[in-house]
Amino acid sequence: MGIRNYAWIAGLSLVLSACTKEAVEVSQSISEEQAVHPLISGVNWADARDNFVDGWVIPSGLDAGDDYTTVATKSNAIYNGVLANLQGVNAIRLPINPPSVTERWWTAYQATIDQALNKKLKVVLSCWESAATKDGKIDNLDAFLQMWTIVINKYGQQSDVYIEVINEPYGYSLAQLSTVYEQFLAKFPNLPRSRILLSGTGYAEDVNGIGADVRFKDCLLALHNYAFWNVRTQSDWEANWRARFGTYASRTIVTEFGAGMTTGKNYTGAVGSDNEVAYLVGSTNVFQNTNLSSIYWPGIRDGDSYSLLNKSGAGAGITLSVTNPSGATRVRFGWGY
Repeated sequence: MGIRNYAWIAGLSLVLSACTKEAVEVSQSISEEQAVHPLISGVNWADARDNFVDGWVIPSGLDAGDDYTTVATKSNAIYNGVLANLQGVNAIRLPINPPSVTERWWTAYQATIDQALNKKLKVVLSCWESAATKDGKIDNLDAFLQMWTIVINKYGQQSDVYIEVINEPYGYSLAQLSTVYEQFLAKFPNLPRSRILLSGTGYAEDVNGIGADVRFKDCLLALHNYAFWNVRTQSDWEANWRARFGTYASRTIVTEFGAGMTTGKNYTGAVGSDNEVAYLVGSTNVFQNTNLSSIYWPGIRDGDSYSLLNKSGAGAGITLSVTNPSGATRVRFGWGY
């Protein structure tokens, strides 16, 4: 978007017949600096088992026996890889659940948050339910609130930590979900509303109902949408996204979207009839054109064909590489690049 908006720079260069390598580099630098980028441009770091687990969530590369120092070392390497491979990334989304926070894993797991903050990355913490129930509802309200109390007491005043109350609350009606959010806000009256993400209804797939509720007018909205749910053309995907966030683009953060990355598809060529290509191109077009925040699913997750980055090595020697350069290009295009 920024490069198009500042096309006059390139035009001026042509008029002055000064298209030297240096002039082009300066032009590109100015365009990049003046481009409009969203509040959050990130990736998910996820558990290889998926984040729906009956115990601690342990993102790929970490181990249950790790202490704080070990998690810090590994997280530092992971974030170095993310920053090196995805220019413009400014956020990481991490999973939590009650066992991960109320049991001893929390002592070590905090290092993932602390290292991200040390790297000047924003952190989105989202609560997943267990695999045992997996009904789109909070498993145990008391344990849920205890978890968030611990997290908010530790990180509630950190300006770069965002609280996504619940992931994909499809088990609730709009009225029920609104009641859950009202209870949460009442429980934590001092938590800045501008750093609270309220998932939309269904699989966080529509934020219009929550967005229209005056009780939540100062909160952000979390939205998900995936190509495997439907088959659409590129223009249909673009229209579908806009319908999902309506007039609330400025408050919406897409905390999950993704497509196959290890399958060799070309996301910067002709769209053709491939649904995933149409989806990723249409999605990132909308993100850039509306300055919509987005977090790709997943950035790092072992064994996931959607993973944007591949992990190798161990400990401080962990390195990351891009699984699909064309896919990474489209994700970054959605971030405004």
